[in-house]
Amino acid sequence: MTVAMSAAQFEAPGRAQAWRRHLVALAVVATAILAMFRADLAKLADLWWTSTTFGHCLFIGPVIAWLVWQRRAEVAQLAPTAWWPGLGLVAGGGFVWLVGDAASVDLFTQLGLIVMLQGAVVTLLGPMVARALLFPLLYAFFLVPFGESMEGPLQTVTARMVMPMLHAVGVPASIDGVLITIPNGYFEVAEACSGAKFEIAMIAFGTLVANVCFVSWRRRGVFMAVALVVPILANALRAFGTIYAAHLTSVAAATGYDHIVYGWIFFGLVMAAVLAIGWRWFDRDPLAPWVNVARLQAIPRARIAPWAAALLAIAVAGVFPLWGSVVVARADPLPDHITLPEVPGWTRAPLSTRAPWVPYYPGADRFLIGRYMDGSGDAVDLGIAVFGGQHDGKELVSFGTGVLRQNDVWVRVEDVPDIAGGSAMRITAPGNVERIVATWYRVGDVLTANPSVVKLQTLKTKLLGGPQRAVAVHVSAEVLPGHDARVAIARFLAALGPVDALADRAAGAAAPPAPTASPGRTFQPVGS
Repeated sequence: MTVAMSAAQFEAPGRAQAWRRHLVALAVVATAILAMFRADLAKLADLWWTSTTFGHCLFIGPVIAWLVWQRRAEVAQLAPTAWWPGLGLVAGGGFVWLVGDAASVDLFTQLGLIVMLQGAVVTLLGPMVARALLFPLLYAFFLVPFGESMEGPLQTVTARMVMPMLHAVGVPASIDGVLITIPNGYFEVAEACSGAKFEIAMIAFGTLVANVCFVSWRRRGVFMAVALVVPILANALRAFGTIYAAHLTSVAAATGYDHIVYGWIFFGLVMAAVLAIGWRWFDRDPLAPWVNVARLQAIPRARIAPWAAALLAIAVAGVFPLWGSVVVARADPLPDHITLPEVPGWTRAPLSTRAPWVPYYPGADRFLIGRYMDGSGDAVDLGIAVFGGQHDGKELVSFGTGVLRQNDVWVRVEDVPDIAGGSAMRITAPGNVERIVATWYRVGDVLTANPSVVKLQTLKTKLLGGPQRAVAVHVSAEVLPGHDARVAIARFLAALGPVDALADRAAGAAAPPAPTASPGRTFQPVGS
Protein backbone atom coordinates (compact mmCIF):
# COMPACT_ATOMS: atom_id res chain seq x y z
CA MET A 1 0.00 0.00 0.00
CA THR A 2 1.29 3.46 -0.94
CA VAL A 3 0.66 6.42 1.36
CA ALA A 4 0.99 9.96 0.00
CA MET A 5 2.61 12.47 2.41
CA SER A 6 3.02 16.21 1.96
CA ALA A 7 6.32 18.06 2.15
CA ALA A 8 5.11 19.86 5.29
CA GLN A 9 4.66 16.48 7.04
CA PHE A 10 8.25 15.59 6.21
CA GLU A 11 9.52 19.00 7.32
CA ALA A 12 7.68 19.20 10.66
CA PRO A 13 9.66 16.51 12.56
CA GLY A 14 12.96 17.86 11.24
CA ARG A 15 12.02 21.44 12.16
CA ALA A 16 10.97 20.39 15.67
CA GLN A 17 14.26 18.59 16.15
CA ALA A 18 16.15 21.66 14.90
CA TRP A 19 14.27 23.87 17.32
CA ARG A 20 15.19 21.62 20.25
CA ARG A 21 18.85 21.62 19.23
CA HIS A 22 19.05 25.39 18.79
CA LEU A 23 17.09 26.20 21.95
CA VAL A 24 19.37 23.97 24.04
CA ALA A 25 22.42 25.67 22.54
CA LEU A 26 20.86 29.09 23.26
CA ALA A 27 20.14 28.07 26.87
CA VAL A 28 23.79 27.01 27.32
CA VAL A 29 25.09 30.31 25.91
CA ALA A 30 22.68 32.43 27.97
CA THR A 31 23.62 30.53 31.14
CA ALA A 32 27.33 30.98 30.42
CA ILE A 33 26.93 34.73 29.81
CA LEU A 34 24.89 35.20 32.99
CA ALA A 35 27.50 33.23 34.94
CA MET A 36 30.40 35.30 33.57
CA PHE A 37 28.59 38.54 34.37
CA ARG A 38 26.90 37.34 37.55
CA ALA A 39 27.99 40.41 39.53
CA ASP A 40 26.09 42.66 37.11
CA LEU A 41 23.11 40.30 37.19
CA ALA A 42 23.10 40.42 40.99
CA LYS A 43 23.18 44.24 40.91
CA LEU A 44 20.28 44.30 38.50
CA ALA A 45 18.20 41.90 40.59
CA ASP A 46 18.94 43.83 43.79
CA LEU A 47 17.95 47.11 42.16
CA TRP A 48 14.72 45.63 40.80
CA TRP A 49 13.84 44.24 44.22
CA THR A 50 14.85 47.13 46.49
CA SER A 51 14.33 50.29 44.43
CA THR A 52 10.86 51.80 44.30
CA THR A 53 11.90 53.58 41.11
CA PHE A 54 12.71 50.35 39.26
CA GLY A 55 10.35 47.87 40.88
CA HIS A 56 8.41 47.69 37.60
CA CYS A 57 11.43 45.91 36.04
CA LEU A 58 10.39 42.78 37.94
CA PHE A 59 7.44 42.52 35.54
CA ILE A 60 9.43 42.99 32.33
CA GLY A 61 10.68 39.37 32.21
CA PRO A 62 7.17 37.88 32.47
CA VAL A 63 5.91 40.39 29.89
CA ILE A 64 8.66 39.33 27.44
CA ALA A 65 7.72 35.68 28.00
CA TRP A 66 4.07 36.53 27.28
CA LEU A 67 5.02 38.42 24.11
CA VAL A 68 7.00 35.42 22.86
CA TRP A 69 4.12 33.09 23.76
CA GLN A 70 1.78 35.26 21.68
CA ARG A 71 3.99 34.65 18.65
CA ARG A 72 4.71 30.97 19.28
CA ALA A 73 2.51 29.58 16.48
CA GLU A 74 4.03 31.77 13.77
CA VAL A 75 7.60 31.44 15.05
CA ALA A 76 7.31 27.65 15.12
CA GLN A 77 6.78 27.72 11.34
CA LEU A 78 10.25 29.23 10.86
CA ALA A 79 13.45 27.20 10.71
CA PRO A 80 16.06 28.29 13.30
CA THR A 81 19.51 28.91 11.84
CA ALA A 82 22.79 29.55 13.61
CA TRP A 83 24.12 32.75 12.04
CA TRP A 84 27.69 33.85 12.70
CA PRO A 85 27.19 37.61 11.96
CA GLY A 86 25.11 37.67 15.17
CA LEU A 87 28.43 37.39 17.01
CA GLY A 88 28.96 41.06 16.13
CA LEU A 89 26.04 41.94 18.39
CA VAL A 90 27.54 39.83 21.18
CA ALA A 91 30.86 41.65 20.73
CA GLY A 92 29.10 45.03 20.61
CA GLY A 93 27.33 44.28 23.88
CA GLY A 94 30.63 43.15 25.40
CA PHE A 95 32.30 46.40 24.41
CA VAL A 96 29.44 48.45 25.90
CA TRP A 97 29.91 46.43 29.10
CA LEU A 98 33.65 47.15 29.04
CA VAL A 99 33.00 50.88 28.63
CA GLY A 100 30.66 50.82 31.60
CA ASP A 101 33.09 48.77 33.69
CA ALA A 102 36.00 51.09 32.92
CA ALA A 103 33.99 54.27 33.54
CA SER A 104 32.10 52.78 36.53
CA VAL A 105 28.73 53.41 34.87
CA ASP A 106 26.28 50.68 35.86
CA LEU A 107 23.86 51.71 33.14
CA PHE A 108 26.39 50.66 30.48
CA THR A 109 27.44 47.41 32.14
CA GLN A 110 23.80 46.37 32.50
CA LEU A 111 22.95 47.50 28.98
CA GLY A 112 25.92 45.56 27.63
CA LEU A 113 24.73 42.40 29.40
CA ILE A 114 21.28 42.68 27.83
CA VAL A 115 22.75 43.31 24.36
CA MET A 116 24.98 40.23 24.68
CA LEU A 117 21.91 38.10 25.49
CA GLN A 118 20.06 39.60 22.53
CA GLY A 119 23.08 38.84 20.36
CA ALA A 120 23.01 35.24 21.55
CA VAL A 121 19.40 34.94 20.36
CA VAL A 122 20.29 36.33 16.93
CA THR A 123 23.38 34.10 16.69
CA LEU A 124 21.70 30.84 17.73
CA LEU A 125 18.26 31.30 16.13
CA GLY A 126 19.11 33.39 13.07
CA PRO A 127 17.92 36.69 11.57
CA MET A 128 14.49 35.45 10.45
CA VAL A 129 13.51 34.28 13.92
CA ALA A 130 14.99 37.44 15.42
CA ARG A 131 12.82 39.55 13.10
CA ALA A 132 9.77 37.57 14.18
CA LEU A 133 10.67 38.24 17.82
CA LEU A 134 11.85 41.81 17.23
CA PHE A 135 9.50 43.56 19.66
CA PRO A 136 10.09 41.12 22.56
CA LEU A 137 13.85 41.40 21.98
CA LEU A 138 13.74 45.20 21.95
CA TYR A 139 11.40 45.28 24.95
CA ALA A 140 14.21 43.60 26.92
CA PHE A 141 15.90 47.02 27.05
CA PHE A 142 13.39 47.92 29.77
CA LEU A 143 15.21 45.42 32.00
CA VAL A 144 17.92 48.08 32.24
CA PRO A 145 17.23 50.67 34.98
CA PHE A 146 17.33 54.09 33.36
CA GLY A 147 15.81 57.53 33.82
CA GLU A 148 17.16 58.73 37.19
CA SER A 149 18.42 61.85 35.42
CA MET A 150 14.77 62.91 35.06
CA GLU A 151 14.41 63.37 38.82
CA GLY A 152 15.99 66.85 39.03
CA PRO A 153 14.04 68.43 36.16
CA LEU A 154 10.79 66.79 37.27
CA GLN A 155 11.31 68.08 40.82
CA THR A 156 11.40 71.62 39.46
CA VAL A 157 8.47 71.08 37.08
CA THR A 158 6.29 69.59 39.83
CA ALA A 159 7.06 72.40 42.26
CA ARG A 160 6.28 75.06 39.65
CA MET A 161 2.98 73.39 38.69
CA VAL A 162 1.82 73.09 42.31
CA MET A 163 2.13 76.80 43.13
CA PRO A 164 -0.72 78.16 40.91
CA MET A 165 -2.97 75.35 42.18
CA LEU A 166 -2.33 76.36 45.80
CA HIS A 167 -2.91 80.03 45.04
CA ALA A 168 -6.13 79.17 43.19
CA VAL A 169 -7.63 77.65 46.38
CA GLY A 170 -6.38 80.46 48.60
CA VAL A 171 -3.39 78.77 50.27
CA PRO A 172 -0.70 81.39 51.06
CA ALA A 173 2.32 79.49 49.74
CA SER A 174 5.81 80.52 48.73
CA ILE A 175 8.46 78.62 46.80
CA ASP A 176 12.23 78.47 47.12
CA GLY A 177 13.78 76.10 44.60
CA VAL A 178 12.04 72.80 45.34
CA LEU A 179 10.86 73.87 48.82
CA ILE A 180 7.25 75.01 49.23
CA THR A 181 6.24 76.78 52.45
CA ILE A 182 2.71 77.19 53.82
CA PRO A 183 1.71 78.69 57.20
CA ASN A 184 1.74 75.37 59.08
CA GLY A 185 4.80 73.73 57.51
CA TYR A 186 7.12 73.40 54.55
CA PHE A 187 7.46 70.66 51.94
CA GLU A 188 10.33 69.45 49.82
CA VAL A 189 9.48 68.14 46.36
CA ALA A 190 12.12 65.46 46.81
CA GLU A 191 13.50 63.06 44.21
CA ALA A 192 11.04 60.42 45.38
CA CYS A 193 8.16 62.87 44.90
CA SER A 194 9.29 64.15 41.51
CA GLY A 195 7.16 61.61 39.65
CA ALA A 196 10.23 60.16 37.91
CA LYS A 197 9.41 56.62 39.04
CA PHE A 198 5.93 57.13 37.64
CA GLU A 199 7.26 58.42 34.35
CA ILE A 200 9.82 55.63 33.93
CA ALA A 201 7.27 52.91 34.58
CA MET A 202 4.75 54.61 32.28
CA ILE A 203 7.26 54.65 29.41
CA ALA A 204 7.54 50.86 29.66
CA PHE A 205 3.78 50.42 30.06
CA GLY A 206 2.94 52.82 27.23
CA THR A 207 5.38 51.11 24.86
CA LEU A 208 3.75 47.75 25.56
CA VAL A 209 0.23 49.08 25.00
CA ALA A 210 1.29 50.92 21.83
CA ASN A 211 2.53 47.65 20.33
CA VAL A 212 -0.22 45.35 21.55
CA CYS A 213 -3.22 47.62 20.93
CA PHE A 214 -2.27 49.78 17.94
CA VAL A 215 -1.18 49.26 14.34
CA SER A 216 -1.07 52.87 13.12
CA TRP A 217 2.25 54.54 13.93
CA ARG A 218 0.50 57.88 14.21
CA ARG A 219 -1.86 56.55 16.88
CA ARG A 220 1.05 54.93 18.66
CA GLY A 221 2.87 58.27 18.74
CA VAL A 222 -0.16 60.14 20.10
CA PHE A 223 -0.77 57.47 22.73
CA MET A 224 2.87 57.63 23.90
CA ALA A 225 2.63 61.43 24.17
CA VAL A 226 -0.45 61.04 26.37
CA ALA A 227 1.29 58.33 28.43
CA LEU A 228 4.20 60.71 29.09
CA VAL A 229 2.19 63.84 29.88
CA VAL A 230 -0.59 62.39 32.06
CA PRO A 231 1.75 61.09 34.84
CA ILE A 232 3.42 64.51 35.13
CA LEU A 233 0.06 66.25 35.48
CA ALA A 234 -1.21 63.59 37.86
CA ASN A 235 1.89 63.79 40.05
CA ALA A 236 1.56 67.56 40.30
CA LEU A 237 -2.09 67.08 41.31
CA ARG A 238 -1.02 64.52 43.93
CA ALA A 239 1.59 66.91 45.37
CA PHE A 240 -0.99 69.72 45.44
CA GLY A 241 -3.47 67.43 47.22
CA THR A 242 -0.89 66.54 49.85
CA ILE A 243 -0.01 70.16 50.61
CA TYR A 244 -3.65 71.27 50.56
CA ALA A 245 -4.57 68.45 52.95
CA ALA A 246 -1.76 69.58 55.24
CA HIS A 247 -3.14 73.12 55.11
CA LEU A 248 -6.56 71.84 56.19
CA THR A 249 -5.33 69.28 58.76
CA SER A 250 -1.69 68.71 59.70
CA VAL A 251 1.57 67.89 57.94
CA ALA A 252 1.85 64.48 59.62
CA ALA A 253 -1.66 63.41 58.66
CA ALA A 254 -1.33 64.61 55.06
CA THR A 255 2.06 63.02 54.38
CA GLY A 256 1.04 59.67 55.88
CA TYR A 257 -2.06 59.57 53.69
CA ASP A 258 0.02 60.62 50.68
CA HIS A 259 2.37 57.64 50.98
CA ILE A 260 -0.54 55.19 51.08
CA VAL A 261 -2.29 56.78 48.11
CA TYR A 262 0.86 57.23 46.03
CA GLY A 263 2.23 53.76 46.65
CA TRP A 264 -0.82 51.56 46.24
CA ILE A 265 -3.66 53.36 44.54
CA PHE A 266 -2.50 56.36 42.59
CA PHE A 267 -0.30 54.64 40.02
CA GLY A 268 -3.03 52.10 39.24
CA LEU A 269 -5.56 54.88 38.73
CA VAL A 270 -3.23 56.75 36.35
CA MET A 271 -2.57 53.58 34.32
CA ALA A 272 -6.30 52.99 34.09
CA ALA A 273 -6.85 56.61 33.04
CA VAL A 274 -4.26 56.36 30.26
CA LEU A 275 -5.83 53.13 28.98
CA ALA A 276 -9.29 54.70 29.11
CA ILE A 277 -8.08 57.68 27.08
CA GLY A 278 -6.67 55.45 24.34
CA TRP A 279 -9.33 52.72 24.40
CA ARG A 280 -11.60 54.04 21.67
CA TRP A 281 -8.67 54.42 19.23
CA PHE A 282 -7.29 50.87 19.59
CA ASP A 283 -7.01 49.58 15.99
CA ARG A 284 -5.33 46.17 16.24
CA ASP A 285 -7.51 43.17 15.40
CA PRO A 286 -7.15 40.75 18.36
CA LEU A 287 -7.30 37.78 15.92
CA ALA A 288 -4.69 39.15 13.50
CA PRO A 289 -1.37 37.25 13.35
CA TRP A 290 1.60 38.87 15.09
CA VAL A 291 4.15 37.74 12.50
CA ASN A 292 4.01 37.69 8.70
CA VAL A 293 5.58 34.26 8.23
CA ALA A 294 5.55 34.46 4.44
CA ARG A 295 8.05 37.33 4.52
CA LEU A 296 10.48 35.48 6.79
CA GLN A 297 11.04 32.23 4.89
CA ALA A 298 14.31 33.23 3.20
CA ILE A 299 17.28 31.04 4.10
CA PRO A 300 20.02 33.35 5.46
CA ARG A 301 23.59 33.15 4.27
CA ALA A 302 26.57 32.95 6.66
CA ARG A 303 25.12 29.92 8.42
CA ILE A 304 27.14 27.92 10.93
CA ALA A 305 26.65 24.77 13.01
CA PRO A 306 24.67 25.61 16.19
CA TRP A 307 27.22 24.22 18.65
CA ALA A 308 30.06 25.98 16.85
CA ALA A 309 28.04 29.20 17.11
CA ALA A 310 27.47 28.53 20.82
CA LEU A 311 31.18 28.06 21.52
CA LEU A 312 32.09 31.17 19.55
CA ALA A 313 29.44 33.25 21.34
CA ILE A 314 30.78 32.16 24.76
CA ALA A 315 34.36 32.86 23.67
CA VAL A 316 33.51 36.33 22.34
CA ALA A 317 31.61 37.28 25.51
CA GLY A 318 34.41 35.91 27.68
CA VAL A 319 37.04 38.22 26.19
CA PHE A 320 35.58 41.30 27.87
CA PRO A 321 35.70 40.28 31.56
CA LEU A 322 39.37 39.38 31.04
CA TRP A 323 40.04 42.71 29.34
CA GLY A 324 38.09 44.51 32.05
CA SER A 325 40.10 42.90 34.86
CA VAL A 326 43.27 44.40 33.36
CA VAL A 327 41.72 47.84 32.78
CA VAL A 328 40.07 48.21 36.20
CA ALA A 329 43.23 47.25 38.10
CA ARG A 330 45.03 50.44 36.97
CA ALA A 331 45.78 52.91 39.77
CA ASP A 332 48.38 55.54 40.71
CA PRO A 333 50.38 55.52 43.96
CA LEU A 334 49.37 58.20 46.45
CA PRO A 335 51.33 59.92 49.22
CA ASP A 336 51.01 58.31 52.63
CA HIS A 337 49.47 61.44 54.10
CA ILE A 338 47.91 64.59 52.72
CA THR A 339 47.40 67.91 54.45
CA LEU A 340 45.17 70.88 53.86
CA PRO A 341 46.93 73.91 52.37
CA GLU A 342 47.91 77.08 54.16
CA VAL A 343 45.89 79.91 52.56
CA PRO A 344 47.22 83.50 52.83
CA GLY A 345 44.88 85.71 54.84
CA TRP A 346 42.89 82.75 56.18
CA THR A 347 43.45 80.74 59.37
CA ARG A 348 42.15 77.34 60.45
CA ALA A 349 39.09 77.11 62.69
CA PRO A 350 36.93 74.32 64.14
CA LEU A 351 34.19 72.92 61.95
CA SER A 352 30.73 74.42 62.36
CA THR A 353 28.49 72.99 65.06
CA ARG A 354 25.51 75.07 63.92
CA ALA A 355 25.46 73.73 60.37
CA PRO A 356 27.85 70.75 60.20
CA TRP A 357 28.33 69.44 56.68
CA VAL A 358 30.80 66.91 55.29
CA PRO A 359 30.91 65.66 51.68
CA TYR A 360 30.47 61.91 51.42
CA TYR A 361 33.13 59.75 49.72
CA PRO A 362 33.18 56.30 51.37
CA GLY A 363 35.51 54.87 48.71
CA ALA A 364 38.15 57.63 48.79
CA ASP A 365 41.75 56.66 49.51
CA ARG A 366 42.39 59.99 51.23
CA PHE A 367 39.90 62.50 52.60
CA LEU A 368 40.28 65.82 54.41
CA ILE A 369 37.95 68.62 55.44
CA GLY A 370 38.73 71.80 57.29
CA ARG A 371 37.40 75.27 58.00
CA TYR A 372 39.11 78.58 57.34
CA MET A 373 38.26 82.08 58.63
CA ASP A 374 39.50 85.51 57.60
CA GLY A 375 39.70 88.84 59.39
CA SER A 376 36.20 89.89 58.31
CA GLY A 377 34.60 86.90 60.03
CA ASP A 378 33.79 84.97 56.84
CA ALA A 379 34.15 81.19 57.20
CA VAL A 380 34.72 78.69 54.40
CA ASP A 381 34.98 74.89 54.46
CA LEU A 382 37.36 73.04 52.14
CA GLY A 383 36.86 69.31 51.47
CA ILE A 384 39.21 67.15 49.39
CA ALA A 385 38.67 63.49 48.40
CA VAL A 386 41.49 61.66 46.59
CA PHE A 387 41.37 58.39 44.65
CA GLY A 388 44.43 56.57 43.33
CA GLY A 389 42.19 54.77 40.84
CA GLN A 390 38.51 54.14 40.31
CA HIS A 391 36.44 51.00 40.00
CA ASP A 392 33.02 49.71 41.02
CA GLY A 393 32.29 50.84 44.58
CA LYS A 394 35.19 53.29 44.53
CA GLU A 395 34.10 56.13 42.27
CA LEU A 396 34.60 59.87 42.19
CA VAL A 397 31.05 60.41 40.90
CA SER A 398 28.25 58.02 41.82
CA PHE A 399 24.70 58.06 43.19
CA GLY A 400 24.51 59.10 46.84
CA THR A 401 28.06 60.46 47.10
CA GLY A 402 29.59 63.92 46.91
CA VAL A 403 27.82 67.02 48.19
CA LEU A 404 24.78 65.10 49.42
CA ARG A 405 24.65 61.52 50.60
CA GLN A 406 21.53 59.39 50.25
CA ASN A 407 18.94 60.20 52.95
CA ASP A 408 21.07 63.11 54.14
CA VAL A 409 19.74 65.76 56.56
CA TRP A 410 20.88 68.26 53.93
CA VAL A 411 18.71 68.59 50.84
CA ARG A 412 19.24 70.36 47.56
CA VAL A 413 17.25 73.58 47.15
CA GLU A 414 18.50 74.57 43.71
CA ASP A 415 21.52 74.79 41.45
CA VAL A 416 22.97 78.31 41.40
CA PRO A 417 25.41 80.02 38.99
CA ASP A 418 28.94 78.64 38.86
CA ILE A 419 31.66 80.07 41.07
CA ALA A 420 35.11 80.33 39.46
CA GLY A 421 34.28 77.48 37.11
CA GLY A 422 32.91 75.20 39.83
CA SER A 423 29.31 73.98 39.78
CA ALA A 424 27.41 75.51 42.71
CA MET A 425 24.43 74.27 44.69
CA ARG A 426 22.35 75.73 47.50
CA ILE A 427 21.45 73.21 50.18
CA THR A 428 19.44 73.42 53.41
CA ALA A 429 19.01 71.41 56.59
CA PRO A 430 16.56 71.40 59.52
CA GLY A 431 16.93 74.45 61.71
CA ASN A 432 16.65 76.85 58.78
CA VAL A 433 20.37 76.62 57.94
CA GLU A 434 21.71 76.97 54.41
CA ARG A 435 24.97 76.55 52.56
CA ILE A 436 26.43 77.24 49.14
CA VAL A 437 28.72 74.46 47.91
CA ALA A 438 31.01 74.77 44.88
CA THR A 439 32.48 71.60 43.33
CA TRP A 440 35.38 70.72 41.02
CA TYR A 441 36.69 67.35 39.85
CA ARG A 442 40.21 66.56 38.70
CA VAL A 443 40.62 63.36 36.67
CA GLY A 444 44.14 62.82 35.39
CA ASP A 445 45.08 66.17 33.85
CA VAL A 446 41.51 67.41 33.29
CA LEU A 447 39.69 69.82 35.64
CA THR A 448 35.90 69.90 35.28
CA ALA A 449 32.69 70.53 37.19
CA ASN A 450 30.66 68.21 34.96
CA PRO A 451 30.06 64.64 36.24
CA SER A 452 29.61 63.40 32.65
CA VAL A 453 33.08 64.66 31.75
CA VAL A 454 34.40 62.83 34.81
CA LYS A 455 32.99 59.56 33.49
CA LEU A 456 34.32 60.16 29.97
CA GLN A 457 37.79 61.09 31.20
CA THR A 458 37.84 58.08 33.53
CA LEU A 459 36.95 55.86 30.58
CA LYS A 460 39.69 57.42 28.47
CA THR A 461 42.41 56.94 31.06
CA LYS A 462 41.31 53.38 31.82
CA LEU A 463 41.23 52.24 28.20
CA LEU A 464 44.08 54.31 26.75
CA GLY A 465 46.30 54.78 29.78
CA GLY A 466 47.39 57.94 31.54
CA PRO A 467 47.14 59.29 35.10
CA GLN A 468 44.53 57.33 37.04
CA ARG A 469 44.34 59.72 40.02
CA ALA A 470 41.02 61.46 40.64
CA VAL A 471 40.25 64.25 43.10
CA ALA A 472 37.08 66.01 44.24
CA VAL A 473 37.35 69.53 45.69
CA HIS A 474 34.45 71.20 47.51
CA VAL A 475 34.41 74.74 48.88
CA SER A 476 31.39 75.67 51.00
CA ALA A 477 30.15 78.58 53.09
CA GLU A 478 27.13 79.03 55.33
CA VAL A 479 24.46 81.54 54.35
CA LEU A 480 24.41 84.00 57.25
CA PRO A 481 22.99 87.51 57.74
CA GLY A 482 25.58 90.12 56.85
CA HIS A 483 27.79 87.62 55.00
CA ASP A 484 27.66 86.83 51.29
CA ALA A 485 28.51 83.13 50.94
CA ARG A 486 29.33 83.41 47.24
CA VAL A 487 31.66 86.36 47.78
CA ALA A 488 33.39 84.53 50.64
CA ILE A 489 33.97 81.47 48.47
CA ALA A 490 35.29 83.59 45.60
CA ARG A 491 37.74 85.46 47.90
CA PHE A 492 38.94 82.18 49.42
CA LEU A 493 39.54 80.69 45.97
CA ALA A 494 41.50 83.76 44.90
CA ALA A 495 43.78 83.33 47.91
CA LEU A 496 43.95 79.54 47.53
CA GLY A 497 45.22 79.59 43.95
CA PRO A 498 44.38 77.25 41.05
CA VAL A 499 42.13 74.36 42.02
CA ASP A 500 43.88 71.97 39.64
CA ALA A 501 47.22 72.66 41.35
CA LEU A 502 45.61 71.98 44.75
CA ALA A 503 44.18 68.69 43.46
CA ASP A 504 47.51 67.62 41.97
CA ARG A 505 49.35 68.34 45.24
CA ALA A 506 46.78 66.33 47.18
CA ALA A 507 47.24 63.37 44.81
CA GLY A 508 51.03 63.61 44.98
CA ALA A 509 51.36 64.73 41.37
CA ALA A 510 53.05 68.04 42.20
CA ALA A 511 55.49 69.22 44.80
CA PRO A 512 53.82 70.87 47.81
CA PRO A 513 54.36 74.61 48.27
CA ALA A 514 56.86 75.87 50.82
CA PRO A 515 55.29 76.05 54.31
CA THR A 516 54.21 79.43 55.63
CA ALA A 517 53.34 80.59 59.10
CA SER A 518 49.74 80.00 60.09
CA PRO A 519 48.52 81.48 63.37
CA GLY A 520 45.50 80.00 65.11
CA ARG A 521 45.95 76.49 63.79
CA THR A 522 43.22 74.79 65.81
CA PHE A 523 41.66 72.44 63.25
CA GLN A 524 42.44 68.73 63.18
CA PRO A 525 41.76 67.25 59.72
CA VAL A 526 39.22 64.47 59.36
CA GLY A 527 40.45 61.46 57.40
CA SER A 528 43.85 60.23 56.34
